Amino acid sequence: MKIFRFALIAAAMLTASVSNAQYNRGNATVVAQNYDISDNLDLQAVASIFGESRDLEDFERRINDPSAQISNLDLNNDNYVDYLRVVEVAENDMRVIVIQSVLGQDQFQDVATIELERQRNKTVHVQIVGNSFIYGPNYIYEPYYYSTPVFFDLFWLATYRPYYSPWYWGYYPTYYSYWRPMPVFRYHRHIYSHIDQRNRYSYTDNRRMVRADRMYNNVRGNSLERKSPNRSFASRNENVTNRHGLEASRSSRNSSMNQANGLRSGNRAESVSRSQNLDRSNMGFSRSNTINSERQRVNNSDFSRVRSTSTERVKVENNNFRNIRSNSTFERRESAPASSRIERSSRISSQPNRTFSQPSSSRSSSSTMRSSSPSMNRSAAPSMNRSSGSIGGGRSSSGSGMTRGGR
Repeated sequence: MKIFRFALIAAAMLTASVSNAQYNRGNATVVAQNYDISDNLDLQAVASIFGESRDLEDFERRINDPSAQISNLDLNNDNYVDYLRVVEVAENDMRVIVIQSVLGQDQFQDVATIELERQRNKTVHVQIVGNSFIYGPNYIYEPYYYSTPVFFDLFWLATYRPYYSPWYWGYYPTYYSYWRPMPVFRYHRHIYSHIDQRNRYSYTDNRRMVRADRMYNNVRGNSLERKSPNRSFASRNENVTNRHGLEASRSSRNSSMNQANGLRSGNRAESVSRSQNLDRSNMGFSRSNTINSERQRVNNSDFSRVRSTSTERVKVENNNFRNIRSNSTFERRESAPASSRIERSSRISSQPNRTFSQPSSSRSSSSTMRSSSPSMNRSAAPSMNRSSGSIGGGRSSSGSGMTRGGR
């Protein structure tokens, strides 16, 4: 019975594993992703690192650190991540920090700008604006830092000088080394850990500093735009305006695909559950059959045991009755001869006594009578005479005794 039960459990586990394998095989659909150039540099990560830096030189070092790998841009397609240089332009209470990708000898491409404006109440508004060639027009994030960066006050000192990167093609700092770009899906997982979640990053399409393009016109870099105009964001993505629209279309597409996959998985799960329910029902039916068969076996065994016990009881009772009967017969046999013998012996003993004792008794009695008569006559007379003589007088008694003794 245990072997049969183990076989049923093994069959159920095998069926479940096969159904799960079929479900996973059917659910493992590869979705083709058309990645864009803008996927290789996250502006939220740029804004977060900008707030953590001590100054613009430290900011340039952080975004080009090979251990951090904040950037994954390879705009010149040399299979190496481009070096990003930082150039600052100042005008009154406005600062524009340009991030440029070094593509070759005297070839630079603007990637994004960090625009700062100080208000009358000494508050500073910051906007991270993506380059329209890479991110599309008006792709802007406004970071709200949980604590004000330490170097913001330095921008408006009288002795402050705008920062201009000294590095260019073939001449890089000692901390920098080339590294190959990673796959985009891996970069998205990697860059998420470098974004400080304590800050708030709000998307907007309203640009605060409308004079920013005019301010950094002298340092603008558009080598890729002039060389490959067909690689612009509008040419790469026809149905969306900027990267924000691309992200929204991707999210809607993913949600629709997830719904479709959910329906498919629901149907598959339903079919799997039906098969599992059928297997369970079959198992339950087989278990019920086995339980019924076991119950029948148990009932048959109990009936046979009861029957055997009743038969044994009857046999034992018959044997006991026979033993009791034989014992009573034996007792009767034993008791009957003893009593008959006793009676016979008593009869025999009584009959000789009666037959043989009469002559002896008669004889003895006669002899005794004979002997007793003289003795009585002899003894009684002197005793009486002696006794009487003692009572009446000694003479008369002695005289009569002497006469009997003379005889």
